[in-house]
Amino acid sequence: MRYEADMAIFHAILSAGSFSGAAANLGLTHSAVSKRITALEGRLGVQLLIRSTRHLRLTNAGELYAAETRDILARLTAVETEVAEGAGTVRGRIRVTASNALGRMHVVPALFAFMQRYPEVEVDLTLTDTVVDIVQEGMDLAIRSASLQDSRLVARKLAANRRMACASPVYLAERGTPQRPEDMHNHACLRLNLAGSFNQWGLASASGQRVQLGAGFSCNSLETLHAACRQGHGIAWLPLFLVKQDIEDNVLLPVLEAYRDATCDTSISIVRPHMHYVPNRLRVLTDFIVDWFDRLAF
Repeated sequence: MRYEADMAIFHAILSAGSFSGAAANLGLTHSAVSKRITALEGRLGVQLLIRSTRHLRLTNAGELYAAETRDILARLTAVETEVAEGAGTVRGRIRVTASNALGRMHVVPALFAFMQRYPEVEVDLTLTDTVVDIVQEGMDLAIRSASLQDSRLVARKLAANRRMACASPVYLAERGTPQRPEDMHNHACLRLNLAGSFNQWGLASASGQRVQLGAGFSCNSLETLHAACRQGHGIAWLPLFLVKQDIEDNVLLPVLEAYRDATCDTSISIVRPHMHYVPNRLRVLTDFIVDWFDRLAF
């Protein structure tokens, strides 16, 4: 019986988008892959894939087979990995994603420390300020500083993600320090131009209305906004993990702290897809990251 192998080849084709791509990824010949799919379709008595020289698509039966076997294959792979890892052994590849600022400052050092302790682990890290669908992209873990709304994911809190308005002493000396949230419309405000709740500054006005922010610079990089804020170009809404040292050194000063709405704070979490079997390497790395963030004072 070669059910598992045929199932794996079938999903490799879907992942690669072609027979030749799957063959290359699996280290097989194109003809070997084609023969296994033909054998699978023969055993099932249905056509799973419609292939032409340029296109590849699933039949209705193929869509059903793909949906029903995806979790089965994942569980088999996880169990085999767990057995192969053995008791006390941590090895294998782990795909991780995190935002740029959080990743460079805190996640990257943690990952290198982890790899030093477990040299048989290979980490593949993607840094991006775009929220990645880790299920769709095949990621193992994500470190996020936003609210978790996807029921397909399992999260563990790493730290509070407190954010605040801050500016450089140079900017405040030139433009003055805002005394009320309503004053913000007269100031240069540095904002992320990404979709989502990033620009919902948690400042509560006396009237309860949304604070109107003044015109200023915007970009898609939190680190760039941080640099612009340090250089005196305006007021920014930044996370404490990014500005803590600057505030302690008086490079940046908090603004309107008395009006900061703590209910707008989120959490920094480590997130993984829901799975029946969690590989040992993911459990160990998750615990390591949790301990690492416990030692960070922000």
